[in-house]
Amino acid sequence: MAAGTRFKSILITGASSGLGGALARAYAKPGVTLGLVGRTQEKLDKVAEACRASGAVVHAAAIDVADADALGAWIAEFESACPVDLVIANAGTSGGPAPGTATEGLMLATRQVRTNLLGVMNTVEPLLPGFLARGRGRIAIVSSIASYRGLPYSPGYSASKAGARAYGEAIRAMLSPRGIPVTVICPGFFDSPMTDRWRGPTPFLFTLERTAAIVKRGIDNGRSRVAFPSLLVLGLRLADLLPAPIGDAIMRANRFHIVSG
Repeated sequence: MAAGTRFKSILITGASSGLGGALARAYAKPGVTLGLVGRTQEKLDKVAEACRASGAVVHAAAIDVADADALGAWIAEFESACPVDLVIANAGTSGGPAPGTATEGLMLATRQVRTNLLGVMNTVEPLLPGFLARGRGRIAIVSSIASYRGLPYSPGYSASKAGARAYGEAIRAMLSPRGIPVTVICPGFFDSPMTDRWRGPTPFLFTLERTAAIVKRGIDNGRSRVAFPSLLVLGLRLADLLPAPIGDAIMRANRFHIVSG
């Protein structure tokens, strides 16, 4: 869809709180049907109620995006009733070493990959046949600035978000000639439950409302990439270009760390 086109059927994962919930409320208006997926039924119900109050028709389901079968079945049902114009694959989770430990451990690391990377694929892939048949539809994938340079205290998160960014960049090159644009979103720190678990500096911290506005504007304007704040993105990209020992020392010095929760 071209910039400024109104989306009538929108699917958003991770919609029970944080950025997903804020985007759901931002897109809610009369004439719009929202398909909202989240893990927490009570929180999801509150977002759905707010969106209905704004005039949107809402279909909501408490599903873990890591459950490909359950998510795929629900998406197929929603897509059949309301052919999707825009999908925002936003669901994410974070981790990090527990207090007194040096590593995350396999269970926590793979949980982040299942949600942050495979969850994106579980969301997007079921929609592609319909998008291709109609020759339209927009895909938005929420990655992170952590995708630009692995954070030493959040390896599972960094790996999962780097994978999500690479997946989004790859399918954009593949699908855009077929009329299906893709927006890859790499936000920095913003006010959210995930940031509340962060232990370390949060430079250029944005409000949730400002973050959602930037992301929505980027999607609506048809941007291929939305990465912000620019100075933090530049710093991480430069750290990746430096000799590895120097880049590693810079990342260690900043004590980036996510506490599991």
